[in-house]
Amino acid sequence: MITFEHVSKLYEDGTVAAADLNFTIEPGEFISIVGHSGAGKTTIARMIIAEEKPSEGRIIIGGWDISAIKRSEIPVLRRQIGVVFQDFKLLKKKTVEENIAFALEVCGAKRKKIRKIVPQLLRIVGLEEKADKFPNQLSGGEQQRVVIARALVHRPKILVADEPTGNLDTITAHEITDLLLKINQLGTTVVLVTHNPEIVNRLRKRVITVDHGAVSSNKKTGKYTL
Repeated sequence: MITFEHVSKLYEDGTVAAADLNFTIEPGEFISIVGHSGAGKTTIARMIIAEEKPSEGRIIIGGWDISAIKRSEIPVLRRQIGVVFQDFKLLKKKTVEENIAFALEVCGAKRKKIRKIVPQLLRIVGLEEKADKFPNQLSGGEQQRVVIARALVHRPKILVADEPTGNLDTITAHEITDLLLKINQLGTTVVLVTHNPEIVNRLRKRVITVDHGAVSSNKKTGKYTL
């Protein structure tokens, strides 16, 4: 599903964000990428969604080499990859239902399709009763659930979650993690970027540890160790 082959990322100021990364993420896996702040884990997430391009090496997703992806091809890639960040980026003047629907509208989806998909996603994330609420009427955990629903509108094969629990309390963070596990069990590959040891240790899934842009550990059933 996702393969990094000798991937490096060097910025103009000399910062090495990735150094000869080599790993493969199989279809249907749930993997945590961990590391100290500045270790390079977010750069990995950004390269997967083509927000950053590698300076060297190849990134292959589903047989597609995206290392030198054209700008016009990025929307096609993004429909296959859902993205969740810790800052929700919800539209404040739109309801929960409208925020999710908008992600389909901008891609030209027909109203019939939108009316079918949005209620399904609301059920998956447990927000059927909040469909007509605005973001400022929701808790942080509920807002993150809306973000996750929005990320699933195109039924992506991959979900990249970069610090999705960073602004949440422990109980809510566990609820969001359980939701990601549920989505993974439905067949979606989940790549979780986090610095939260409790979350990673509770998951008991595969863990890749990044240090100074390089993979320092890659364990099938791992714990958060730095």
